[in-house]
Amino acid sequence: MIRRWLSLACLLTMPAMAQEPLPELELLSEHPVEGMAQGNLSGMAWCGDALWGVSDRDDNIVYRFDASESVWRAEAETFELPPPPDAGLPWGVRVRSWVMGLVRGGHMDFEGMSCDSLGNRYLVSETYAGVLKLNPAGTAEWLTLPDSLVRQARASGMLLKFNALFEGIAVDPAGDRMWLAAERERRGLLVVHRRQSRWVCTGGCVLMSEGGRENPPHPLDGQSLQRDFSGLAFFEDKLFTLERFALRVCRRTASTGAVERCWSFAETASEEHRLYASPYSTVESLWIDADGAWIGLDNNELTRKDGESRPIVWRFAAPKGGWSARR
Repeated sequence: MIRRWLSLACLLTMPAMAQEPLPELELLSEHPVEGMAQGNLSGMAWCGDALWGVSDRDDNIVYRFDASESVWRAEAETFELPPPPDAGLPWGVRVRSWVMGLVRGGHMDFEGMSCDSLGNRYLVSETYAGVLKLNPAGTAEWLTLPDSLVRQARASGMLLKFNALFEGIAVDPAGDRMWLAAERERRGLLVVHRRQSRWVCTGGCVLMSEGGRENPPHPLDGQSLQRDFSGLAFFEDKLFTLERFALRVCRRTASTGAVERCWSFAETASEEHRLYASPYSTVESLWIDADGAWIGLDNNELTRKDGESRPIVWRFAAPKGGWSARR
């Protein structure tokens, strides 16, 4: 028995074996974005014939990106914001979010964006743990989400801390399924299904929940940080998570959230001229299509080493064999 215990202890204290490096996505282009008054590109989605974005500092604006030039132009579309719903968040979390909105602007704190095949845009509010649906005509309404959504998330260890709530959203083309990403401490994925005008949990809202820390990817150095999600996308019946600290995109099973494969963009993000004076990555938004990935940066009013202070959108080529490739 003692021998077995010693053998286990040795295994537990052995240094972790180096993991095989992830394949790197190839950067095709980089686009600064002009015209976002408050900056802070926090969500992005392809709707109709263009890419659209949202800022966590604007409560009643979405932006259509004119991509005809290398520097993109953000064209603002305003809408009338209806009163937000009560999702059941604790009073203390709501108050701290409200105060932060007063200080920095952006009471809704829209942190993600998705779009269905009809051109409806969906914005997730971190402050209110709610989803705003904006139809092509510009009329906005809050979706009626299940009363148990936040309760189940909190029972699984998510949405417990201020500024660590919903950070990403993905909707399938038919507009029948919607996934939400809890940011960190613990991070996780939730899903709801549309039943006529209501959204319900089928077999539970929570797909997965996990905590823990990890070290930054090579070639970056630094202390370990909490695992997180900062963006979410849906493509060909798969979920894709943007993992900000790890600088990677992961393909996941839509029904369980289980990881199938990941790709890194650490080499692009860690190039000297692209670095910000912050220990945290700035990648916040993700959209996946057959030809590649769009990744948006929320620079949070910071300036890169090369002097660039505008929001940035990167275009990466799809991996060899496409996003569904096994190897």
